[in-house]
Amino acid sequence: ASKDGSVILTQSEDGDSGADARLCYVPARDHEADSRRAVFFDIEAYPRHVGLDRGPCYAPRPGQNLSVPIGHLPQVSHTYAYFDATYGMVNEHGLGIGESTCSGKFSAKAKGHGGEALFSIDSLSRIALEREKNARDAVKLIGGLAEQHGFYGVTGNIEVGAESLVIGDPDEAFIFHILADPTGRSAIWAAQRVPDDHVAVIANMFVIREINFTDSHNFLFSESVKTVASDKGWWKPEGGKLDFTKLYSNGEFAHKFYSGRRMWGAYRLLGVDTADDYTDLQAEIVYPVTAKPKELVGVRQVFDIYRDYYQGTKYDMTKGLAAGPFGDPDRFDTESQTVKGNWERSIGLYRTSSTHVVQTRRSNQGAVLWFGPHAAAGTVFLPIAAKATVVPHAYTVADPKNYSRDSAYWWHRHAFNAAKIRYNTAMQDLREIQVRLEDDGEKLVQSLQNITDPQILNEAYAKHAVNIQTAFSALPTTLMTKYADGWLNDDSPIGYSSDWLQAVGYSQGPPDDPHATLLRAACEPRKVKSCVDGCETLTFASCALRCTEECHDRPENAKASFLVRAEAKAPFHVTPATLVRRIS
Repeated sequence: ASKDGSVILTQSEDGDSGADARLCYVPARDHEADSRRAVFFDIEAYPRHVGLDRGPCYAPRPGQNLSVPIGHLPQVSHTYAYFDATYGMVNEHGLGIGESTCSGKFSAKAKGHGGEALFSIDSLSRIALEREKNARDAVKLIGGLAEQHGFYGVTGNIEVGAESLVIGDPDEAFIFHILADPTGRSAIWAAQRVPDDHVAVIANMFVIREINFTDSHNFLFSESVKTVASDKGWWKPEGGKLDFTKLYSNGEFAHKFYSGRRMWGAYRLLGVDTADDYTDLQAEIVYPVTAKPKELVGVRQVFDIYRDYYQGTKYDMTKGLAAGPFGDPDRFDTESQTVKGNWERSIGLYRTSSTHVVQTRRSNQGAVLWFGPHAAAGTVFLPIAAKATVVPHAYTVADPKNYSRDSAYWWHRHAFNAAKIRYNTAMQDLREIQVRLEDDGEKLVQSLQNITDPQILNEAYAKHAVNIQTAFSALPTTLMTKYADGWLNDDSPIGYSSDWLQAVGYSQGPPDDPHATLLRAACEPRKVKSCVDGCETLTFASCALRCTEECHDRPENAKASFLVRAEAKAPFHVTPATLVRRIS
């Protein structure tokens, strides 16, 4: 369903504070016979891993302790190079992955942390990229490992204890769902192939519905999918197909529409008409597992989906009092003991630590990873070839608690937060730079299509990263200069929209001072001043009066009063006596 025939896989990492937004390159390695591969308890806060086993990006910094394994498994003779963040993203052969945390009926805890499970989705995604070249084999590998050694969600509770991946290669892509089994020592998993001309949207909830157990081309699954459902009395073998989401999802977490609104929102941008309301997203089949988009999809369209706040719909988050006077669509986390409620969950989100898009294909340069640090609305997606062997340094620096001018994460975080000084207009300034740099990124990718030398690819994409740094590191200062204190470039007042003034009761504020009527200009003072400044000395009086003719609803002597009062502030470059004499 893509414009260029590539398979596109995406993810936004919408975690909480403290997330590790580093982009890391993990080099390929050869391993001695009988060596063991360490498996670690996965945390997603900074630093997510400290060790010597994944290349320089993860090497210990002063004050950091090495991560301690919770188990091991036999190592293979060779592991492939890949790019890594909270989860593995793409390897040198173009196998790509995106992730979405989900709820599940069962959850488990990790070994050494109150449970017996060895693998989280973080580790499984990395092992898939280390060992496989195609999506089908990757699904079978990680599903089998989870069955054999156990699966746990990072938090260990059912609300966010299950996981989804999209796994793709240049030829096909799968949706993969997984959760712990009831024992906490194994796993339940299923995967469904995405048709070549279709798209799929996963938003923190399972989407796979009826599994056809006889269709091995389109469905892969663990036997536990059937045995657990049968043992629990949820499904009978003679019943045929099994609704995976209905049986194994625990529904939307946080609140109703937390997942469904985003599915509707993304499908709407892809030209797929779906419902925006429902009773129970788990029990009802509201959205398709996959759908054919109205038009072929490009990576820039995917970027725009991740920047969507339902603009132009009845759920538009740039509207209403909650958006403030300047149409800010972000809603910060709220913990009120006295006011109960929920914010709408948008696709674009301030607390995103990074977003990535994998464009996987076989020809020449091969797969391309587009990586955007911090919130998608305020980031520039940097392209990097999957065959490259380094990450531009600034993208490997992302300590969320320590500001760094050498960090791509902080360039974007700073610029995005600076734009909130006047969101509706400042974001237009940011967007102009964003569009220009992403245009340049697309042109760069196209120009390198026939290049296979990693060194050339490294240097070309690193140069583009410097261009992004130059623009975005300077942007906060530009925005502050332009919008500080409610003035535009420290000149004209910006003010507020009429809709917002009406909504907040501005017209119900203190009444006008009746004694000031004759002293107030009914038209904009700066315009009057500019007009009067242009009057010639000999015809000054008549000229000055003409400058105020558009001021309505004023007594005849108001013009004179205005000019006299204005002259007290000396804007007209003549003495008060001269001014009074001229207009008398």
